[in-house]
Amino acid sequence: MQTLADRLRSREFVVTTELTPPKGLDLSELFAKAQALKDCVDGFNLTESPRARMTIEPKAVAHLLLDRGLEPIVQVTARDRNRIALQADLLGAAALGIRNFVFMAGDPPSSGDHPDAKPVFDLNTNEMLRAAAGLARGRDLAGNELRGAPQLFLGATANPGAEDLSAEAVNTRRKIEAGAQFLQTQALYDAGTLERFLEAVKPDGVAVLAGIIPLKSAKMAAWLNTNVPGIRVPDALMRAMQGVADTEAETQTGIDIAAQTIRDVRQLCAGVHIMALGLESEIPAILAAAGVRGAGMRGARTP
Repeated sequence: MQTLADRLRSREFVVTTELTPPKGLDLSELFAKAQALKDCVDGFNLTESPRARMTIEPKAVAHLLLDRGLEPIVQVTARDRNRIALQADLLGAAALGIRNFVFMAGDPPSSGDHPDAKPVFDLNTNEMLRAAAGLARGRDLAGNELRGAPQLFLGATANPGAEDLSAEAVNTRRKIEAGAQFLQTQALYDAGTLERFLEAVKPDGVAVLAGIIPLKSAKMAAWLNTNVPGIRVPDALMRAMQGVADTEAETQTGIDIAAQTIRDVRQLCAGVHIMALGLESEIPAILAAAGVRGAGMRGARTP
């Protein structure tokens, strides 16, 4: 199976998406979504207890996706493990064939369904990246030599629409210097936001996957503008969402906006990361409308 890293090295325009493992062992819905997207998505992010709400461990789910010929990307948070557990988990996952990881801080336990849980946050995102990069070079964080180094492909998040773009650029550069080999961004709705971010960061060959959240409704667009730092749905797109007659038309307008955004950013980045938030079934239509993927088609990034 061609890996995510292989596809990026060959300059394919890569598509990743996000799946949330369940609270429990019934993985049938997750597997069905992944299988349905197998021909148009190159990698599946598996979230780690998002919003601090406990779910099944994503590395176990990743191993099961690999068994099905699907490429997993495991999200790893600083919230739940110290540096010993982090390195042990990465080695264990690598032994099972998992190599793609995205590191992030994670939501505090106080906001989740186990509010009395003790937060760990032993390492920040940059330190986790540095620890993982060290493992790939054959040494643990304390400098001890490993008996066999893992093959890891390391990712991080970035926010092109951050209010303080200069500070975000500095923070993103630190992630790259710590070992990030690819970046998945917060959702954006115009190419200018990504262009300004890339100019500020100068990612130097690190693959940037632009975040795409398909809009379901004008109400959703307004909520994103109000509640999610770094996301800005432009007024013209808000008016487009408000100007349709019914829910079905709103969804179609959201699909059209997502497809247009992908067309606009395609020459700027290495691919897109689609956070469908329940619209996973529409991802093939979005990609087809964007001219990125048709039936079994894979697209090159640049001419």
